[in-house]
Amino acid sequence: MTTLTHAKPLSRRRFLSISAAAAGMAITPGLAIGASAIQRWHGVALGAGAEVRLVDPDRDHARKVFAAMETEILRLERVFSLYRTDSALTRLNREGRIMAPPPELVDLLATVRSIHKTTAGAFDPSIQPLWDLYARTYAGESREAEARPAPEDIDRILELTGFDKVRIDPERVAYDRPGMALTLNGIAQGYMTDRVSALLKNEGFTDILVNIGEIAASGSDPAGPDGWEVLLAPGEVEQGSRIVLKDRAVATSALSGTTFDREARVSHILDPRTGRPARSGLAGASVVASSATIADGLSTAALVCGEQVLAEALDGFAGAQAFLLRTDGSEAVLRVST
Repeated sequence: MTTLTHAKPLSRRRFLSISAAAAGMAITPGLAIGASAIQRWHGVALGAGAEVRLVDPDRDHARKVFAAMETEILRLERVFSLYRTDSALTRLNREGRIMAPPPELVDLLATVRSIHKTTAGAFDPSIQPLWDLYARTYAGESREAEARPAPEDIDRILELTGFDKVRIDPERVAYDRPGMALTLNGIAQGYMTDRVSALLKNEGFTDILVNIGEIAASGSDPAGPDGWEVLLAPGEVEQGSRIVLKDRAVATSALSGTTFDREARVSHILDPRTGRPARSGLAGASVVASSATIADGLSTAALVCGEQVLAEALDGFAGAQAFLLRTDGSEAVLRVST
């Protein structure tokens, strides 16, 4: 059973970002050694800044592990990146099918199918052709909020969307119609976060914080509480909201995270059911779940489906919770009873 908790209104910008509490440093490639035997890695994954912290008193050992981790990140980018011409996803979108797909692609698409069903179609990565339509409409000098796509163009592109038109099995992933395409930008960062966490656990580490766009925490920060303290949207409000994660993950999505127009009024979060920018009454959502993959997908879907459907979806994941920011500036917390 999901319960709803109301809290005082606060800034709409609260959920624009999420990072490890007290990070306070620029993202630069390489290894940094912190106090209390915490080793830190900073780099880039899927085009965005990334950070990993783990407890290891052996600097040389940590360096070798981080090198293996970087190799894994690059390998996964060759599966999920929309911008690499050699990635499995790019080939799928270009050719309409891919034979003997990477198992990671099949695995993630199976999770996508589950979240798509759980959120009544609100989470649907087949909207890539629709996203391209909006990007073309607002390209160059045509970046005014009023320069919206024509309704007939939206209706035409919607014929090329729908995750039910994606065929998935270990031997082949294929689209039912020419011109279809997927974007996994709303869930791939969470999946990569989970895979990096698994790699580090397989190396014997128990106290880990991984931020590959979304955050997964295992064990504890030896200098902090029982778990790892995470700050939601630091820097945009005087006092951010702090939560403690232990063997859990958190992901954040916001309408204003990326926009098509220069006035930042047309959000990149599109409703796959209408073809228009999402209008669910939510401006931002942070979801805590057992995996970063689930948290990432649900936080993206939340901005499309709204509070009621999200509450129903959360009931399928034990211990899940969501921190919501409404478009009127008020906030709410949804919790699943354990």
